Amino acid sequence: MPELLQSYLPIAIFMGIATFIALALMIAPMLIAYRKPDPEKLSAYECGFNAFDDARMKFDVRFYLVSILFIIFDLEVAFLFPWAVSLGKIGVFGFWSMMIFLAVLTIGFIYEWRKGALEWD
Repeated sequence: MPELLQSYLPIAIFMGIATFIALALMIAPMLIAYRKPDPEKLSAYECGFNAFDDARMKFDVRFYLVSILFIIFDLEVAFLFPWAVSLGKIGVFGFWSMMIFLAVLTIGFIYEWRKGALEWD
């Protein structure tokens, strides 16, 4: 039985170190953070509009369109990594399957570009 428990020792050490680092990274900002907010720090950041009171305020449709387009092309990249790693095993069929996939995505990208979906006016 001690041999079985000894085989889990590296995992226990890893989890202990990870817990220590996580706690240190959560507690350190509370101890050393600068606590004098100014109007610039409290202003709108990265959202494109000023803070509002009503949570049911309508957003511009272009915001949702850009986020959906980002997800689509982000998934394309997520499919490219495993494909590139296994390209030697899947052969010519796998290569041309991915080329068809990329061609369909490229046609979709050109379509949305021509429709003006990527313009933010």
